[in-house]
Amino acid sequence: MTEMRNVEADLSRFRLRVLVVSIGVLVAFMLLCARLVYLQVVRHEDLSEQAENNRTAIVPVVPNRGLILDRNGIVLASNYSAYTLEITPSRIEQTLDKTIEALGQVIEIQPRDKRRFKKLLDESKSFESLPIRTRLTDEEVARFAAQRYRFPGVDIKARLFRNYPWGELASHVIGYIGRINQAEKERIDEGDDEANYRGTEYIGKLGVEQSYEQQLHGITGVEQMETSAGGRAVRKLASNPATPGNTVVMSIDIKLQKLIEDLYGDRRGALVAMDPHTGEILAFVSKPTFDPNLFVEGIDSENWQALNESIDKPLLNRALRGTYPPGSTYKPFMALAALETGKRTPHQITFDPGYFNFGGHRFRDDKEGGHGSVDMYKSIVQSCDTYYYALANDMGVDLMHEQMQHFGFGELTGIDILGEAKGLLPSTQWKRTAYKRPEQQKWYAGETISLGIGQGYNNFTILQLALATSIIANNGVKMKPHLVHEVVDIVTKTPKTTEFTTTGTLTAKPENIAIVRNALVGVNLEGTSAAAFRGAPYTSGGKTGTAQVVQIKQGEKYNASQTDERHRDHALFTAYAPADNPKIAIAMIVENAGFGAQNAAPIARRAFDYWLTGLYPSEEDMAAVRKGQATAPIGKQRSAAEAAWPPSGSAASVAATAAAVAAATPTLIPPAAAPPASLEAVVSASMPASGAAPGRPAAAAASAASAIPVALPAVIARPASAPAPVASAPAARPAASAAVAKVAAAARPAASPPKAHVPAARPQAAAPAAPARPATGSATGGASVPTQD
Repeated sequence: MTEMRNVEADLSRFRLRVLVVSIGVLVAFMLLCARLVYLQVVRHEDLSEQAENNRTAIVPVVPNRGLILDRNGIVLASNYSAYTLEITPSRIEQTLDKTIEALGQVIEIQPRDKRRFKKLLDESKSFESLPIRTRLTDEEVARFAAQRYRFPGVDIKARLFRNYPWGELASHVIGYIGRINQAEKERIDEGDDEANYRGTEYIGKLGVEQSYEQQLHGITGVEQMETSAGGRAVRKLASNPATPGNTVVMSIDIKLQKLIEDLYGDRRGALVAMDPHTGEILAFVSKPTFDPNLFVEGIDSENWQALNESIDKPLLNRALRGTYPPGSTYKPFMALAALETGKRTPHQITFDPGYFNFGGHRFRDDKEGGHGSVDMYKSIVQSCDTYYYALANDMGVDLMHEQMQHFGFGELTGIDILGEAKGLLPSTQWKRTAYKRPEQQKWYAGETISLGIGQGYNNFTILQLALATSIIANNGVKMKPHLVHEVVDIVTKTPKTTEFTTTGTLTAKPENIAIVRNALVGVNLEGTSAAAFRGAPYTSGGKTGTAQVVQIKQGEKYNASQTDERHRDHALFTAYAPADNPKIAIAMIVENAGFGAQNAAPIARRAFDYWLTGLYPSEEDMAAVRKGQATAPIGKQRSAAEAAWPPSGSAASVAATAAAVAAATPTLIPPAAAPPASLEAVVSASMPASGAAPGRPAAAAASAASAIPVALPAVIARPASAPAPVASAPAARPAASAAVAKVAAAARPAASPPKAHVPAARPQAAAPAAPARPATGSATGGASVPTQD
């Protein structure tokens, strides 16, 4: 029997199902509408911003670093652009080693490149782009571009490189830049400049590059780029260009600096020359030097080891951080202190039998048999030790400390670069603080005697000695030393000149200063340095000095030929000229060279001749000075304008050309964070083109006309007799001079900006030896060894 279906029941069930489904669809539709309203209305602004961020990227534009010039407009630090091969470790598909190995089959990668990359990798994060090769040639760029598809996470990028065209010349004072380390990054993040350093990878590490980092860095710009799904830049939507760093004009004369460094030769030492009326530093020499270009891309381990472990310590800025006993150059300051305190009168006689006895010990004079009857003038001119042994005993250590502080000894000068050493001006309070054991804290009377001739605990920097000399030359007025003459604003072209700051004035009577100055003139006319200044067309004042390095036992005689070279006496000299109205004051040391009159004074004489008369020594004379075999100039002196500049040698000459080009036509390059727009752009940029230098992005060369102009400041006023600025110092400031334009045009077809010449490694320089000082608890004969100036 067939069962009949209940149609009404089925229909009812069907309708119920339809209703449930309809309600479900309606609810879902309402939820969808609600969500749509939420997304389109409530979160419209937020999601719109996120969508725009996914479509675009904000890329920092690193500014071109400012130029550093000498007082005559010669470029000391510039920039050039070049392509680099970079790896982003987080984006590579193979292991890092395999990627580098494969890259090495396309582009030459040397072991030192791998070591530098590994060092950068240890200091960086995996998503940062790190250079494995820098300064690629055109052929290398084209070769990689053709095989780029094989290397995800590897790109060619255009970067700006710092260039020091004169290599080792003035490297300690110019300084260098290097990659920002973790400590520097944390300091930047905690400061107010965090936003301005986005994208920046390099920072000043030493010298003016470090101290004037804020002025040289510039202002970071931004670009809004449209990006593809893969994150590659497609086109630029908007931009706020970076503002290049300002131009820093130093007060040093680089030709004077080079002359002095050449006269030192391979010898170690330091020299500071300054204008006593303004405090401007004219030369700041520390020998040996180093090539700052080695540090720009990260120094390799071999060069770092050679520099860091050298016994000559070329990385030590001896003028700023080296401390030395001043030797007999201390005597004029002692004489002025004696006049001011009433311990001596100008004509008061001290008899010198050739020694000074104290506490059963004999402090010997440099002249056997002594100088006889000695007044103040003779004590300085003939550099009589016995006179100052007796004077030190009469004054005592604390009175000497009080008087010598006025000259800046044992105090920071406040010069405008970092790292200055304070030196040591001893006192009883200092000794109580410096030592822990009670017997060491006590000051013994015998320790005072050798202080009078600039030995014992006395330890000062050459910068302090130069400042003290300039105070005497400037009739007691103390000027703050500075290395930067002005900073030129890159936008307004307005120079901000460093103010000449007076930091104090001696309370000494003018007649007492005149007595000491008269004796200093006598030193160069008839005294210990008369031979070096024979025939000079100007009158100068000076003081020779010889500083003991190691103790000599009582009864022994010092014999340089039988003493280890690094234990021989230091040669010192201080001077100023012209005597009546000084334009330049000098303090210097030649380490372990012996007599100051023979090895230091001749260098100062040539520096004075250059600065005051525009005369440059002959090659024969320079060779003799380097050997310590010259006094007055020999051979025919040349006009400074005739002296070879740029310095002879192909590397230096090419460097001068590169510097002129950098000053005349600075270029803008794509920021490090923005890769080339396309493979075709990379290939075309890497191919030689008319007007584009090989190894330099063609786009950068093409943009020279629209590059941000670099305004060179006006040449600083020089003495009328000083040599005229060289051709490499353009007078027309916003626009390059015709001479520079001619050099630039001739240079464009040449290879990319050259590496500065790296001289062969020389034996390394030891830190300045500690001064000989009396043994604790007694007046020892070790401090009584005479110093012949």
